Amino acid sequence: MATPKFIAPSNSFYAELKSRTNAYFAEAGAHPTGNYKLYIKAAVLMASMVFLYTHLVFFTPPIWLALIECILIGGVTAAIGFNVMHDGGHGSFSKKKWVNELAGLSLNMLGANIHMWTTKHNIIHHTYTNIDGVDDDLDARPFLRLCENQQYLKIHRYQHFYFWGAYSMLYLYWIFFTDYVKYFTQKVGDIPIKKMTRKDHLSFWGFKVVHFILFVIVPIYTVGFLPWLLGFLLYGMFTGLVLSIVFQLAHTVEHAHFPIPTVETNRIEDEWALHQLKTTASFATKNKLVSWLTGGLNFQIEHHLFPKISHVHYPAISKIIKEACAEFGVAYHEYPKTRTAILSHIAHLRQLALQPVLVQR
Repeated sequence: MATPKFIAPSNSFYAELKSRTNAYFAEAGAHPTGNYKLYIKAAVLMASMVFLYTHLVFFTPPIWLALIECILIGGVTAAIGFNVMHDGGHGSFSKKKWVNELAGLSLNMLGANIHMWTTKHNIIHHTYTNIDGVDDDLDARPFLRLCENQQYLKIHRYQHFYFWGAYSMLYLYWIFFTDYVKYFTQKVGDIPIKKMTRKDHLSFWGFKVVHFILFVIVPIYTVGFLPWLLGFLLYGMFTGLVLSIVFQLAHTVEHAHFPIPTVETNRIEDEWALHQLKTTASFATKNKLVSWLTGGLNFQIEHHLFPKISHVHYPAISKIIKEACAEFGVAYHEYPKTRTAILSHIAHLRQLALQPVLVQR
């Protein structure tokens, strides 16, 4: 489908949010990008990745410890994606462009590709959130039905039971399949990817080869094929599960909307900021550990409204956004704990599993 348009009201709610947020940074004397806390966290995560990889591959720990370390390295991989790559990809990790690009390249070292991700995430997902047929994050077909407008298959009646398994395959499916589909079609769904330069092509293939050597060839040589296969699957599946759960708690929960553009005008009857608030939910925002590990993606509303602001500032600007929502009578969807958000996601999947009727455009 063609990308829809949003209404542009004369008195923009988003303009008021930006004004208040800019005033906060001016008064605090702070810059919207990352600070020393983020850089220390990035260093800790990167050092943890190097240590775990080195110990697993070259020091061959006992099987029980190796399995634990495979899970840990999966968690660290997801955390680097949330904290380092994500801010870097949005240009909010640092004031310096080259530092942001370097942070974004951490995704390439982990097997995926920042060029593909930028189109899929920054451009498509952040603009057309939860619009079926445009937002590629909603496309988990045929395994999962994530909104009412998607086709119902018999397998979906059990999706609220087996989704854990489907989510665990996300990372492996991403780095070994969907990246290549995007590369060779030069599209994310039906939307063209920004034209790749020679540097982009070299980066894509160069990092894919490096990742394959580091995470496949070298471990097989040092520990053997079957131990590697067991460890790599455990690592990859745990990474995928963590990534998927955090992503899904932001947009596929009970209170999230899945707007359908009007047929005649192909327009969403909301301004962009209101659309983001209707389609997005935050969770566990008072849990400092969750915030630290997920790179502030539990403050998903703040991130969608201000993606170029580093996540280290989300707790502060969250108060501003909540106050503005209360004044303007705009709903702010938030789940107090991670488990309540997970239960809401399961309830959402269960509802779609029992509701085979399609919404007509």
